[in-house]
Amino acid sequence: MRSADQPLAGLLVVAIEQAVAAPMCTQRLADAGARVIKIERAGGETARHYDRAVHGTSAYFAWLNRGKESAVFDLKNEADLTIVRNMALKADVLVSNFARGAVERLGLGYDDLKAENPRLITVQIAGYGGDTAYAHARAYDALVQAESGVCAVTGTPGTPVKVGVSLADIACGMNAHAAVLEALIARSISGEGRAIEMTLFDTMADWMNVPLMHYELLGREVPRSGLAHASIYPYGPVQCSDGHVMVVVQNPAEWTRFCTVALERPELASDPRFHDNPARDENRSALDAEMAPVFSVLTCDEALARLESGNLAGARINTVSGVSEHVALRRSSSRVEGGEFTLAAPPLRPDMEQRVVPSVGAHTDAIRREFGAD
Repeated sequence: MRSADQPLAGLLVVAIEQAVAAPMCTQRLADAGARVIKIERAGGETARHYDRAVHGTSAYFAWLNRGKESAVFDLKNEADLTIVRNMALKADVLVSNFARGAVERLGLGYDDLKAENPRLITVQIAGYGGDTAYAHARAYDALVQAESGVCAVTGTPGTPVKVGVSLADIACGMNAHAAVLEALIARSISGEGRAIEMTLFDTMADWMNVPLMHYELLGREVPRSGLAHASIYPYGPVQCSDGHVMVVVQNPAEWTRFCTVALERPELASDPRFHDNPARDENRSALDAEMAPVFSVLTCDEALARLESGNLAGARINTVSGVSEHVALRRSSSRVEGGEFTLAAPPLRPDMEQRVVPSVGAHTDAIRREFGAD
């Protein structure tokens, strides 16, 4: 019987994957108890070698591959390909983010396998939709952030920037994970698997819906506003005597409390320049001039305490070192060949027991025996 913390125990997932997006999807499945067999080439997949931050293993690989099995197979070798095909015919889920058409050319596509394994769920993670002119375009994370317009709304007025983590890859992998869970539920009813395609561009385009609606319905290009919000104000950093804090005012009641408690200027709540959010957004410079003298003489701690006293939102603009020491940071433990390490706990399983990140091909021989013809 499956335990509550291992709801996917007993499921077999074959992962012909590399880099970030597909491993993100299969990591979540492995965390939930699925058996994930990762197919790698000799020497290991791309992400193993990004850096050596975690006892000789790259940080991305250590994060996204705990609890998986690693098998090295040469998919151009007929005997190795036969073993992988045997695995796919017994699998519940087959995930791939190789170049479009690669798994089909190997005879591992959904249409190739569904007759013998009608319960199989296949997931192809790609850059762009297969029915678009960009179907075969290269789609690294930063390229998709740029192409999808994310960089156009991120950064300062003079400088577009990408988000500092692999946003498109990570989000696409999370969407793929959700799609697999939906497909498993559907299969439990119909008994049939399905083919899923999830793309980085579709994922980012979905996240861009608000800027798209502002442009298409209002004729307004959402500006790059740095740490400030593009359309809500005040919603961004203020300068204190020893640094910056973020302040957020989102509704009329908060605005009244902000003027009364934080600024100690209750009359500003009804000032025609600031009485509602559209007015404050239009008159940012004037409002800045009213806020600056108040916060500039407060320390960050004093500013946050004042905001808290008014039941108002505020936060520190933290550093990575600050996050490392944050009292709210939950941690879990993993192990690579070179030693143990801790990382931010997975939000779906914050109490997960220690998992091992496999060395290259650690399970190859056992998997050959299990799925080989002889």
